[in-house]
Amino acid sequence: MMQAFLLALVAFIAQCDYALGTSLISRPIVTGFLTGLVMGDLKMGLIMGATLELAFIGSFAIGGAIPPDVVTGGILGVAFAISSGAGAETALLLALPIATFTLILKNAYLGVVIPILGHKADEYADECNIKGIERMHLISGFGLSLMLAIIVFFSYSLGSNAVSLVLQAIPEFIHKGLAITTGLIPTLGFAMLAKLLINKKVLPYFFVGFAIAIYTEIPLTGIAIFGALIALITVNPMSQRQLVESGNLSEKGDGDDDF
Repeated sequence: MMQAFLLALVAFIAQCDYALGTSLISRPIVTGFLTGLVMGDLKMGLIMGATLELAFIGSFAIGGAIPPDVVTGGILGVAFAISSGAGAETALLLALPIATFTLILKNAYLGVVIPILGHKADEYADECNIKGIERMHLISGFGLSLMLAIIVFFSYSLGSNAVSLVLQAIPEFIHKGLAITTGLIPTLGFAMLAKLLINKKVLPYFFVGFAIAIYTEIPLTGIAIFGALIALITVNPMSQRQLVESGNLSEKGDGDDDF
């Protein structure tokens, strides 16, 4: 019961983004760490959280498109996997359907409760009641946090034994397939990031880092340090040159005005 309460508290804090602003506490790598702390297995919580982070790396709300809920999926997936003595692939297996199911309830809250509070805030705005507007904002945000906390509390309280039985009933070939898929997820995540970052100017640096990692025994931390130093050496002269060029252009412009 205490673990269920603490997991619900983690869910409540993680979903406070809607009330207090985005802080990325809701990301699985954070909730996985906190869940592992609650479950007494910090190492596995962090490993599972990092795996789920790569799986949910693109799960951000864009306009009216709300992705599967990473808070309940991340917390319950990791909690059930740790309590069952399973691995990261099981956390992924559980997190996706849990997150999708919670999305249904979350959409109901966003589509019914939030508009009611929003209209009430409009009435307060007409009355120039700033405190009332603030109150509606906080109620709407913390209300969602409370809803997810209740879902996590009852799901873990009632479902841990049932989930253990379900995991035992899953065929071995599915576990192996998920284990292989889990190994591919980091590659997919880094490929998505590389697609956003890599261009013709930075591509040579990527291959430099790749060659250093393959043909030397320098650890990843050392390569990151070298990369940061190379970035500083490269960016500073470019910034100074841009400042000089912009200064020359302004001087030419001033001369034309005088002419």
